[in-house]
Amino acid sequence: MSFASLGLHQDILLQVQNLGYPTPTPIQQAAIPAVLAKKDLMAGAQTGTGKTAAFALPLLHQILTTESNDNPLGIQVLVLTPTRELAQQVHASFEKYSANTLIKSVVAYGGASINVQLDALRNGCQVLVATPGRLLELIMKNLIDLSDLKSLVLDEADRMLDMGFIIDIQRILKKLPETRQTLFFSATFNDEIFALSKTLLKDPQLIEVDNRNTTASKVEQTIYAVDKNRKSALISYLIGSKNWQQVLIFTRTKQGADELAKEMQKDGIATQSIHGDKSQGARDRVLTDFKNGKVRALVATDVAARGIDIDQLQYVINHELPYNAEDYIHRIGRTGRAGATGIAISLITEKERYLLTDIEKMLDEQFIPQWLSGFEPDLNIIDNSAKRREPSKKELRAKALGFSSSTDKKPKRKRR
Repeated sequence: MSFASLGLHQDILLQVQNLGYPTPTPIQQAAIPAVLAKKDLMAGAQTGTGKTAAFALPLLHQILTTESNDNPLGIQVLVLTPTRELAQQVHASFEKYSANTLIKSVVAYGGASINVQLDALRNGCQVLVATPGRLLELIMKNLIDLSDLKSLVLDEADRMLDMGFIIDIQRILKKLPETRQTLFFSATFNDEIFALSKTLLKDPQLIEVDNRNTTASKVEQTIYAVDKNRKSALISYLIGSKNWQQVLIFTRTKQGADELAKEMQKDGIATQSIHGDKSQGARDRVLTDFKNGKVRALVATDVAARGIDIDQLQYVINHELPYNAEDYIHRIGRTGRAGATGIAISLITEKERYLLTDIEKMLDEQFIPQWLSGFEPDLNIIDNSAKRREPSKKELRAKALGFSSSTDKKPKRKRR
């Protein structure tokens, strides 16, 4: 199948040809006709498979082929993303795909000057890519007109829920035209996403080109068992001994990202961290240096890593497994993009085994943790950890309320 056979506008086809795209990917083959038919859509596919083009190309086609538009500068397409980095990435894609047209796109997100974004909007905008917080600010201050909107896209819809954007999204939806096309795109779909879709989408078409919640087949996944205090040393050893360049490393917390970056710098590896507490300018500079090879290792939190798109990124390391199993798919999906090979390594302690179990259940796959010579975990720590029984949720709740056990009726009196 060719892009021409999908019925896209000639200007778009010319640009697709200029970009060197040979044939549409499976998600593009399935989604583009549905979007062109103006259906509501839930589309899931692994990261790096061309999801952005799957909605950007047909939405640009709709703008180009609209017969009558009373306000040519009106916003026709709104794309909501959970992070600034992803917003920048999606905006860059729209600009790239519409290079042969007069369509203008604007990106709006927090942490940057709102005045610059307003100037861009005043110069004309048919496609707006935004994060929920900044968009809501524009709406509440009456700085933006969305009355001409035809299509709404929620990109990385699962992450929207994880980050607690649902209230902001509901407030935004009240300001949008009721008659519109709504599209959900994500690498993972869970029960919460399906529940949300019932309230936002009208008779949506479900497209899943892979088995639900799966990882890229060409990503080699390895699990190393290691003590907590030796994780950073193991990461530095892997990068140095194997001469890896451009390594993306995940931590669960901002503080953990900064601390790991400092430890690796002491080992002589050019490392920087990126997370939500850093200014947008600092995040942009770090990403640019990472892409250009000035930074060898980038330590990131899950939020900041959404939108990091490097075609040749080959190595991803989980310093810690995520609490949310779906995030594991998004993490390792930063490598193995567009059919390329990749390596994903995860480091776990004995206490973190339950997180691996959650991932195994989701993927319906079993991983056998390995020991790397020189970094074997302390058997005494493993034995002691096995002897200690983890308290149940009821016991933890009882303790928090001041009861000595979950069956006590009166709070346990504290000793003075």
